Order: sequence, then C-alpha cells, then structure tokens
Amino acid sequence: MFYETSDNDHGLPYDPFKSCIVPRPIGWISTIDGNGVINLAPYSFFNGVSGDPPMVMFASNGRQPHGSKDTVTNCEETGEFVVNLATWSLRKNMNQTSAAVPPDVNEMELAELAMASSDLVNPPRVKDTPIHMECQHFQTIDLPCHKQDHRNAIVIGRVLGIHIDDSLLVDGKVDLSRCRPIARLGYMEYSRVDYIFTMERPK
Repeated sequence: MFYETSDNDHGLPYDPFKSCIVPRPIGWISTIDGNGVINLAPYSFFNGVSGDPPMVMFASNGRQPHGSKDTVTNCEETGEFVVNLATWSLRKNMNQTSAAVPPDVNEMELAELAMASSDLVNPPRVKDTPIHMECQHFQTIDLPCHKQDHRNAIVIGRVLGIHIDDSLLVDGKVDLSRCRPIARLGYMEYSRVDYIFTMERPK
C-alpha cells in the first residue's frame, strides 16, 4: 500500500504512522512548576540528539483538556527537567502517569511512586528506576500543527548529570538486560528489551 500523508487516506481503521517508527524509547519526564507542584509524564517521541555535549529531546503533541501540556510549560518556565528510564517493573506506574489530570495533581503520588531528590536541578527523580538524566532546558522548537488550540513542540535539553544504579554496571558497561527497559510501538502496543545482540562496525 501507499498513501499520501497530506490527506491521510490510508484506508485503514487506525493511523499506521507510529507503527512505522519503532521501537521508540520512552522519555519519562519529571518537572516541577513555579508553585512546587510535581509533574510526571511519558513521551514516546523521545531520543538523544547529541553525545558531546550530551543532549536529549522530547516532542509534545496536542493538548490536555485544561490547556497546554504541563511538561512543556514547566520546562519553559523553570528551565529544568529529569528523564527517568521507563522499565518493565514500573510499566503500570508509567502508564498511570499518562492520564490527563489537572496541573495541580502530583502524578508521582497518583501513580504511587517514591521520589528521590536530584543533585543539580529541582525536579525530583523516580526513585525506583535505575537511570535518571538531570537536564537543563536548551530550546523549544514549535512545529506545524493542524489542530486549533493545539501545540506541537520539540523540547531540547542539555544533560547536566546522569544517575546509574551500580547494579547495572558489568565490566564497565551498562547492562540493560538487568532492568528491561520498555519502548513504545504503535497503537497501545509496547515492547520490552529482552534480547540484546552485538555487531562490530566494519573497519
């Protein structure tokens, strides 16, 4: 099949676009607003964009019933956020934090997650996940948006510090099989990293 995205006439009951970009790592982003309210939300348009300096991005599409998404607003207003690794053991908690709730709701409490203080930024970390990246907001890039009152934005952050649980370190490397990260596929589907293989680059 082939379809042009300008009219989205694919003839399928569900849009296949996100199923063609897989697997997508999940940026589980914690922020805090100017009143001290903690926000935690998962973003599946997330990735690293630079290694030196280390930088990450996440894209926020659409809006919540109460207005703009809290994560983007908080990042722009406070200049800080934390990326928490989404893992198999915390999958239900992560899913709970995707709920559309008012900005005065603390999603960490809603999802019954323990918090840990960060070292360099104000937003807290999800205590029970083994990897966290403390970030400083670098830039927001607004993208085209076809829906009125919605906003498509890419948030880019510079990674100031990284927490890695010592239990993941094996022979000087991070062994991700020990924490089984999860990734987003299409529709309501997810994937779990269970099988890891190595290929050396050609010389």
